[in-house]
Parts: sequence; structure tokens; C-alpha cells
Amino acid sequence: MILRLGIFFAICFAILSCSNSEKKSETVSDAQPSTVKEAEPISQKKNIVFFGNSLTAGYGLADVSTGYVALVQQRLDSLNLPYLAVNAGLSGETSAGGNERVDWVIKQPVDVFVLELGGNDALRGIQTEETVKNLGSILTKVKAKYPDVKLVLAGMEAPPNMGQAYTSAFRAMYPKLAKEHGATLIPFLLDKVGGIPDLNQGDRIHPNEKGQLIMRETVWKVVAPLL
Repeated sequence: MILRLGIFFAICFAILSCSNSEKKSETVSDAQPSTVKEAEPISQKKNIVFFGNSLTAGYGLADVSTGYVALVQQRLDSLNLPYLAVNAGLSGETSAGGNERVDWVIKQPVDVFVLELGGNDALRGIQTEETVKNLGSILTKVKAKYPDVKLVLAGMEAPPNMGQAYTSAFRAMYPKLAKEHGATLIPFLLDKVGGIPDLNQGDRIHPNEKGQLIMRETVWKVVAPLL
């Protein structure tokens, strides 16, 4: 597993950033109340917002409907659950960029918020203290605007060649942040996918269609109990 992750992150450094590019209303006469059937209430879906980088955006996939967020939506629909999976992923996003962008994203209602950021920070060697500050700020902003929101934090791993101290601190920051902000933790988003050639695209960074299916299951087992 360590060897696979080492290969995975070594290639990540070679191509650091994939892209920093995406009622009718009727008036009823009081004289005819008995002839009008009262309208049934409209069912409103709740939003699960997936906020992340290229891994969430579905970078490199020929069809975004094969990305893990879209696959989560398929699962929701198959179970007739009243939720909409909103893909708010942006390729190349860092935690600092996400902290700036989140204010715009949470203008829409948010019921479940899945935060997937930090991977690009590790590739740039950004100090973990800075990443912790930015991720914490994002979670705080979402919770402040939507007090009843359910928070989910997706963990990542740092490249082994960053050194043991850095990789250990990077790995430890996700459980700590989750505990501090009352978020449910996905320990490692790329579990059983990262570093496995058959499950990734040619760049060895971004999961292919088969890898996305595994990511969907990794996310689903954490998100499903919250719905």
C-alpha cells in the first residue's frame, strides 16, 4: 500500500496541477370555494454539497455521469431518497482557494456538506498549519450559516517524499478537524484506489470509471447513515 501511494504521489508531483480551469399562481373566487381542489405540497429535495478539487469535479472523465458524485445521485434516486447531490468540485483547488470560494457556494441551501480538500496543499508542500486553518474556516462558515447542517470531512494522504514528519502531521489533521467541528470523517477518500494503475487514468492521479465506483462506496458508507 505504501509503495502504491509512493508511486501515486510521485507522479502527482510531476504534473502538479491538473487544471485551474465550471407557480403559476391562480386566484380563486370566494364564490366558488367548493369547485377548487387544494394543491398538494411540493416535495423539496435536500442538498448534499460535495465541495472539493479535481477528485470531486471528475477531472479527465469522458462523461461526468461516471464520477463519484453523480454515482451517489444514482444511488439516492434508486432508493427514492429526497436528496440532490451537488457537485461543487473545482480542479486545482487548494484549501485557501476553497476558503475564498465557499461563501459563494453556500448561497444555496446546504443540508449535508462534504469537504474534500487538502490534496493540492500537500503537493505544494504547504504547511499543515495553514491547511488546518483554511479547512477549519470552511467548516465554520458552513456551520454558521446552516446550524443544522451535517458535516463530512474527506481525508487525504500526503506524498511520502515530503518526509515522515509532514506526512504524519497531514494524516493527523483530518481526524482532529473532524472532532473539533463535529464532522463525520471519511479516513481516506482514495482508499483501495490510490496508486492502483487499473483504477486510475493515464496520469495515475485521477480515478477512472472503475475507481469512481469504489470512491462512491467509500463515500456512501459514511454519508448514508446521515440521511
